[in-house]
Amino acid sequence: MRHSLRHTVLMLVGLIAMSLVDAATAAVEPVFGGDLSYVNEMEDCGARYSAEGRAQDPYGIFSKAGANIVRLRLWHTPTWTDYSHLADVKRSARRAREHGMQVMLAFHYSDTWADPQKQEIPAAWKGIATTDALAEALYTYTRDTLLELDHEGLMPTIVGVGNEINTEILRPADTSGKPINWPRNAALIRAGIRGVRDAAAGSGKPLRVMLHIAQPENLGTWMTDALRHEVGDFDIIGLSFYEKWSEMSVAEFGEVIADARRRYARDVMVVETAYPWTTEHRDSMGNLLGDEALADGYPATRDGQRRYLLDLRHTVLANGGSGLVYWEPAWVSTRCKTPWGKGSSWENATLFDFRKPHRALEGMEFLKPAETP
Repeated sequence: MRHSLRHTVLMLVGLIAMSLVDAATAAVEPVFGGDLSYVNEMEDCGARYSAEGRAQDPYGIFSKAGANIVRLRLWHTPTWTDYSHLADVKRSARRAREHGMQVMLAFHYSDTWADPQKQEIPAAWKGIATTDALAEALYTYTRDTLLELDHEGLMPTIVGVGNEINTEILRPADTSGKPINWPRNAALIRAGIRGVRDAAAGSGKPLRVMLHIAQPENLGTWMTDALRHEVGDFDIIGLSFYEKWSEMSVAEFGEVIADARRRYARDVMVVETAYPWTTEHRDSMGNLLGDEALADGYPATRDGQRRYLLDLRHTVLANGGSGLVYWEPAWVSTRCKTPWGKGSSWENATLFDFRKPHRALEGMEFLKPAETP
């Protein structure tokens, strides 16, 4: 009985907290940018980027186009690549800072890609036997990583506790993560959040916590379960929105953003999206985004990509959203191999034209400073 009463009280407190909009959160400046995690690797593989008729630093290209944030992914201890580990993230964060842009850091809590289908526990943590011990390892890693970045003047402003965490995080590779073991999942997410909060306190710098879900259709159920299990201390709802994997139109997505703002009293932003500017390809890998990734009225052309991104941006802002970040706008085709083959399966959905070697496309117009909706 006492346990039931205590649980009810905690639930009510959480719901009341979620109904109050923090003044600082409400006043946040919208962010627009790109995930540039691939740039170091692409340049090391020979890629060069251009704008205004000349070769330029891609970070400079984004900054001049109006970007105010760069998103970066962080893997724990990858052994299959020389990129997206902490040293590489530091290199990228310095470049972002040099060009006057903030950093959004996405902890994948894995040694490889984390997404709705795959949330593989890092090798370093596989032998940890209990949820409490694993939560403590996650907490310490999160806090210490951020404090190390701060020590080098590279503290991010937004921190993603996990990446596309639709399913249970930190799990064995051969499991589906469904149904989610919410007591365990919530304990781990809360540990990550606590690591961010303590790093902020230790550094004296404000850090905003983001929880990131892929595709708007999945938000309501996931958020209901998270709140029920006392995951409430976060500032931003991050969403991935791709036409290929969503049944929603841009307008319907706007309604989800507006509803989430009202229902959860948190900022909502798109932290992953993309749109093809062609269906052609330069290398033998083919394209991950083809005709099935197109929306009515927006052909796979340079102008189609530009109009789609501008309309998506307007929809996000008009519905109270706080930003739009393009996923892997610089993952161009090079001589190097990825786990899927040689080149890039995203070259037709970048923001650079491979027919005029990596010249910035008009789609970058969505990066301009925010207008009043």
